[in-house]
Amino acid sequence: MGRVLEQLRTRVARGPIHFTLIDPEKSDGAHAAEIARGAVALGSDAIMLGGSTGISPARMGEVARAIRAAVPAPTIIFPEGPGSLSPDADAIYFMSLLNSRDPNYVIRRQARASLAVRALRLEPISLGYIVVAPGMRVGEVGQVDPVARDDVAGAQGYALAAQYLGMQLVYLEAGSGAPSPVPVEMVRGVRSVIDVPLLVGGGIRRGRDAKALIEAGAQGLVTGTVAETEGLGDGFSEILQEVRNARGG
Repeated sequence: MGRVLEQLRTRVARGPIHFTLIDPEKSDGAHAAEIARGAVALGSDAIMLGGSTGISPARMGEVARAIRAAVPAPTIIFPEGPGSLSPDADAIYFMSLLNSRDPNYVIRRQARASLAVRALRLEPISLGYIVVAPGMRVGEVGQVDPVARDDVAGAQGYALAAQYLGMQLVYLEAGSGAPSPVPVEMVRGVRSVIDVPLLVGGGIRRGRDAKALIEAGAQGLVTGTVAETEGLGDGFSEILQEVRNARGG
């Protein structure tokens, strides 16, 4: 087990964790470092780097270096493709978009990127990525058949298949900017059938969203849009407060 994954699992064992997603195309190194410092001060456990398509290795490297110099929390690349790789991050989600119609997003891009990940000495963390309706931009770009919001069994099937295939994390994603998060009934259902940590993202804007998802079984929350559009103000602070409450302070 790699160092970053071991650190995340250790923290999950104590309660839910939080990931701040920063888009390198929207925040240069200085701004990204400022966001990361504020997020970690509020209790965020790790910084994810990704979001846009076409992020260059140079821009990814600039932002990763700035964040690593600013905070002790691990930086994890949330890749949109092989072009966004950089040795300046701590780890990378080596992920399969399980409900994509395009085999490039399921396995072919991963096959092309695997040797580069090895050469760059990035810690790969295998992740089963499942897009739930409405899916937003990631659903469009990834040519996804999104899991319907009332299809709990469908989400369970994808998640358990990911675990059986050896993936170390499962991520339910409603899409960046989604009008509402993944339904709590789906989170509860998925959590009931898997043993690996369950991450949930998309549409989480307020503390009440975070509280409901945590109570349903989410072990990691990912927020990005709220930090980009509102900064680290009330919404973001409320989310982190609920994460701290759930792990006892």
